Formats: sequence, structure tokens, C-alpha cells
Amino acid sequence: MPLHAPSAVRPLLKWAGGKRQLLPELRSYYPDRFERYIEPFFGSGAVFFDLLAAGRLEGRRAQLVDLNPDLVGCYTTVRDHVEEVIAELQILARAHAARGNDCYYQIRDRFNILRANRIAYTPDLAAMLIYLNRTGFNGLFRQNASGEFNVPAGRYTDPKICDAAHLRAVAAAFQQRGVTMELGSFEETLAGASRGDFVYCDPPYAPLSRTASFAHYTAGGFTAFDQVRLQQAVIAAARRGAVVVLSNSSAAEIVKAYSSREALMAGLVMRRVEARRAINSQGARRGAIDELIVSNRPAPRMLKAVLRRKKQSA
Repeated sequence: MPLHAPSAVRPLLKWAGGKRQLLPELRSYYPDRFERYIEPFFGSGAVFFDLLAAGRLEGRRAQLVDLNPDLVGCYTTVRDHVEEVIAELQILARAHAARGNDCYYQIRDRFNILRANRIAYTPDLAAMLIYLNRTGFNGLFRQNASGEFNVPAGRYTDPKICDAAHLRAVAAAFQQRGVTMELGSFEETLAGASRGDFVYCDPPYAPLSRTASFAHYTAGGFTAFDQVRLQQAVIAAARRGAVVVLSNSSAAEIVKAYSSREALMAGLVMRRVEARRAINSQGARRGAIDELIVSNRPAPRMLKAVLRRKKQSA
């Protein structure tokens, strides 16, 4: 069924590695023709919202997937019960205005207790996650080895905890016919991708140093072995004819993985782009860094360079 493009909707949650700043680069990889959009690491959903607002999903399906049950639970609850979530957030906003960080830590403890004892997400849990995201340090979602959310309070003067209009717009985007939100693994999701599909993969980035990892969105984290599994799944999807775009850090192991003979034979081309490091405990270390975009659909400027080299060698 067709998806009608709403006015631009920004992502609901701040998320480590969110792609809003990289959108100008990523847009050049969007294919003109595809039947289904697939996102195995949904996160903040910046690319989905960008495609939707531009009308690029009209008449197409969108399969949104993530392995984080809190993320999926929050989004589906906002989709299905947005007014209840708004009411709960208004209560939390008033409590935060009165008690600040004391309120934050009280809600964080309550959030961990409730999520450990409930099978299904509820409007109060979704509201707590949004509240913690708005008021926690840098909007991180991080879990300890026991699976408890353990992000400390952030330093915000007047955080906007409840933006009712924004919540309703996000709910409307997820309610579009043809959009599905699922809890699942990237391997299962990519295994179903083939010709006619446009896949965007935004995994937890491989760390550039031993202290630079923010991959603990689930208690198990995202390991170097997971990066290898992802590379194999991306190559297989590309071989089946799916248009695949992947972003990652410029860590040496990622460069090696996507410049391998196997990746090149699948048509994958790697390009470095400049981005800004948005999350670091030390503000002085937030700055421009190289990131990678890998795709079997070269951006126009890359395609021109490839054609030029072929012409010169002819």
C-alpha cells in the first residue's frame, strides 16, 4: 500500500551514531527504484524519516528492525498508544522540573525494575525511556553486564521532555501502511533481502581505540566477530541483487573487511567521508573524523570516477 510522505519528522530518540549529520552523503546512494526498504539496525531511524519525508517510500514497504527490545518496545508503544505516552511524559516533565537529577536516578532505578519484570512494553515504560534519553548523558543507551540501563544524568538546563506534536508525528510515521517494526537480528533480516530491496545498515561502529566503543546497546554488546558476521551477510545480500548501503567507522579491520576480494567481487565499493564525533566524555575530543560508506551502488561522483578510469585504460 502507498506510503504518503508527511512533512519532515526528526527522529524521536537521540542515539549513539545517529545519522542526521551524514544524510547529505547518504542521499546520493538512495536508489531511484526499489520495492522495499530494509533497515536492520534501526536506532534513531534518521534515514527512514529522511526517505519518508522526501516521498521516496511512496508505494513501497519499509521493514524496520532492531535487536534492542527497549528500542522496539518504545517505538511500537508510541505508534499504538501515543496519547498515553504523552500523558506519562507530562508527569515526568513536571517531576524533573521539581527534582532534577534526583528525579532522574529515581526514574532510572524504577525503569530497570519494571522492565525486568514485564513481558510487554507499556506507555509508562516508553515514557521513562524517552525521559531518560532526553535527560541522560549525551542521550546514550548503554547497559551493564546485567542488562541494566546505567547511563548517568546529563547536564541540561531546560530539556524538552514532552514534545506532544513531535510524538504524534513520529506515531503517524510508524502508522503508515506498509511500515513494519520488528524485533530481530541483522542476520535474519539480511537473509531475506534480494533484488528489489534497498538495505541500509548502520551497525554499532567498530571502535577506533580501546576506549572508543559505544556498542553496548544490548547487554552482549557488538563484537569484532559480529562485524565479521555482518560483512558476510552484506556480501550475500549484495550477491542476491539487493542494493546495500552500510556506514561504519574507519577502523582498520572494517577497511580490511570491505576492501577484501570477496567484497569487491560482490560489487561493494568503500568511500571515506568526514563526520563529527558527537559522543565523547571530553568535549575537546569531539571533532571531525573519517567514517566509511560501503555500497554496491556507487554514489554519482564515484561512478564518474570509475567510468573515467575505465575510459583512460581503454
